[in-house]
Amino acid sequence: MEDIKDVARQLREAYNKPIEIKKFGRKYYAYSSTTVWDKEKKKRRKISRYIGRITREGLVEADKSRYTVGSVFEYGNARLAYEMIKPIEKKLEKEFGDIYIDIVAMGIIKLLRNAGIKMVASVWEKIYLSQEIEAYLSAGTVSKRLRMIGRNMVGQMNFYHSLIEEGRYLIFDLSYLHSYSRQLPLAEKGYNKDHLDILQVNFIMGFSIEKAVPVMMKVVPGSVREIKSFQEIIRYFIDRQVVLVLDRGYGSKELFGLMRRHKINFIISLQRGFRMIDFGTKMEGSFTYRDRGIKWGRKATEGGFVYLYEDVVMRAEQETGFIQDVEEGRKTKEQYEEEKEKFGKFALYSNLDMDGKQIYLYYKQRENVEVAFDALKNQLENDKLYLSDQEAVRGYFFIIFIALYLYFRIHRILKENDLHEKFSVKELLFELSKVYLVYYKDGKKRLTEIPKKVEVLTEKLKLNLFPKDLRS
Repeated sequence: MEDIKDVARQLREAYNKPIEIKKFGRKYYAYSSTTVWDKEKKKRRKISRYIGRITREGLVEADKSRYTVGSVFEYGNARLAYEMIKPIEKKLEKEFGDIYIDIVAMGIIKLLRNAGIKMVASVWEKIYLSQEIEAYLSAGTVSKRLRMIGRNMVGQMNFYHSLIEEGRYLIFDLSYLHSYSRQLPLAEKGYNKDHLDILQVNFIMGFSIEKAVPVMMKVVPGSVREIKSFQEIIRYFIDRQVVLVLDRGYGSKELFGLMRRHKINFIISLQRGFRMIDFGTKMEGSFTYRDRGIKWGRKATEGGFVYLYEDVVMRAEQETGFIQDVEEGRKTKEQYEEEKEKFGKFALYSNLDMDGKQIYLYYKQRENVEVAFDALKNQLENDKLYLSDQEAVRGYFFIIFIALYLYFRIHRILKENDLHEKFSVKELLFELSKVYLVYYKDGKKRLTEIPKKVEVLTEKLKLNLFPKDLRS
């Protein structure tokens, strides 16, 4: 070891720059280090160059002509994305034939960069997969591909069915995206829970509780009412163990009756004005959720149960605020007496006869769907010029679905390893993007230095992304 240190010291003196010594197996290797300014990320980036192998006799220099750099590509982030898509790659090939490769590429690009259609090819050229997968991604070709994908509704539904088969319990929710473009197909005025008079595109998202990934997305014109949309969903999945979970904006007697007739399991948040809610319901249990105490009780009603919950922290906050309003004259003591029983409480209506905690957790699962909806914001406005017909729009949403599937697979890995509160999916992908793959002119390829933070992260997440044969 002393001999190795002596050689390292001599190298530092000879090269007059920082020298790193790395050990792989029983051998030692020398690298010179420097930093360069990354214009895209607007920060300095470390670059290591291989010098040679260190022996007890000294340095065995690398063949410099052999290691002339040809091209450098992002590796770590793209490699993780490709690993995440492997479980569905064969399913895509089965339903979409040769263009499945383009679907894979576009889904990965949307995950990594969320790039507009016109930028897809440019982003693809920067990641190592472009050297190993032949995808056709010019702006004109992508538009044609989107129409082909959107036209193949049977293939999409078969693909969704194959994902749904992997889980027993599913959450469905309906949302919408605003659009200011009157030329955008499917964007029409319709009902929305925010009561906004604006063009919108409606879509339904299906989410697997067990797998914690989206399993279906259906896009419909903005004028189509939610009751009709759910009739379609019920028709497809009437023979499955489906849990339809909805926010309070969609609760209605018409929808309740529809689900009861088709024996669909449901959990729906009720607006405070629903007469079936008894705020005096006796509490029969309690649990904690994200460090907040929750009490619960339930009362039988037509077609199911009304589950009543009291968040003790929220109750204290609401009661304190109301008392302040009384003191400052904005509200009266009589109003306080009328409302005090409702502080911190909300109700869920369900035909499931279960423990109140489990019903609550099922409902909270819809937060994952809301995250997926949030990820879609502004997408249509950014790409509306390239979505000239309904088929292109439907194909576009299918690509977005693939990106969301990858996102939630990564999120699940973070959550399973208790890292989801420390790192977001975006942050993890950013850290992994610091690892590049260098293609040399002699046909060889090597990974650049793997930062310590990335090594620790991948070890904690049990990810094997960096093969030894690619390490310098």
